[in-house]
Amino acid sequence: MSVMPPSWDDQQAFLAVLEEGSLSAAARRLGVTQPTMRSRIAALEARLGVTLFTRSSQGLLPTPQARALEAPARAMAHASDAFLRTAASPPGLVAGRVRLSVADFVGVEVLPAMLPPLLARHPGLRLELALSNRQANLTEQEADLAVRMHPPAQDTLVTRRIGEIPIGLFGHRDYLAARGRPQRLEDLAQHSLIGPDRSAADLALAEQLLGPRAAEMITLRVDNHPAQLAMARAGLGLVFAQRPVGRADPRLIEVLEGAVTLALPVWVVAHRDLRALPRVGAVFDHLVAALTRYVRTGRAGPEDPARQGSRD
Repeated sequence: MSVMPPSWDDQQAFLAVLEEGSLSAAARRLGVTQPTMRSRIAALEARLGVTLFTRSSQGLLPTPQARALEAPARAMAHASDAFLRTAASPPGLVAGRVRLSVADFVGVEVLPAMLPPLLARHPGLRLELALSNRQANLTEQEADLAVRMHPPAQDTLVTRRIGEIPIGLFGHRDYLAARGRPQRLEDLAQHSLIGPDRSAADLALAEQLLGPRAAEMITLRVDNHPAQLAMARAGLGLVFAQRPVGRADPRLIEVLEGAVTLALPVWVVAHRDLRALPRVGAVFDHLVAALTRYVRTGRAGPEDPARQGSRD
């Protein structure tokens, strides 16, 4: 007598409880009742013959068996999402859902100005934006394509290197009027610096410029890059930010321009099997063109027709 495999509903329930930490929160996420969620977890445990969660004062704690199942369950969820995105896309047309993974700063400060021409040209597109500095796993279809600041390594990916975005050091004009402009890197010891908290990659970049005591020099620490820039815009200190974004803000003034030589390389990346899909290819090509313009000119949006006409 064959044993029926666990249902996808039960596996979705498992992943939701694993990520939310309680039956009630997982039920709200999936839009079902708490008793339904409890019965799905019980059915899955009975089918697998293992205990997946134990109760504690902190909620439901996953057992070692549950932790071992986390990665394949998450991969199945990504594959299911990709299946639905593909199924909702009319064949041969630039339409349907495309999931794009970008770093938080790019998603907040750069990408919005790039999207209107794309969506005007292809009104059937539906974009899903995943903003995170963690790289989405494209080989497991966690996203359809991504903008990355680190070189991709997988052979299954189609990549396009765009160039490098220069980094500058910026402060609010009121902050600099009160504290003075630093003339040398050594002067930063007398200023309030806004920078990373626990991000090893960002701390390494800071040490590359400021030396081994970089972490001690940072007086306001947060790993979220848009939050760092928001703090500088509030006059709380100096911040390292993408030069095109900083220079476009009239509230900010760049300092130590000759001394700051950092730059971020940029790639547009897609899974080789998805790149040929019309909806993914359209977004891929648009991002390549828009990011190339951004790197070369500092403009995230399209060329202003009025300005273009004034040069003709």
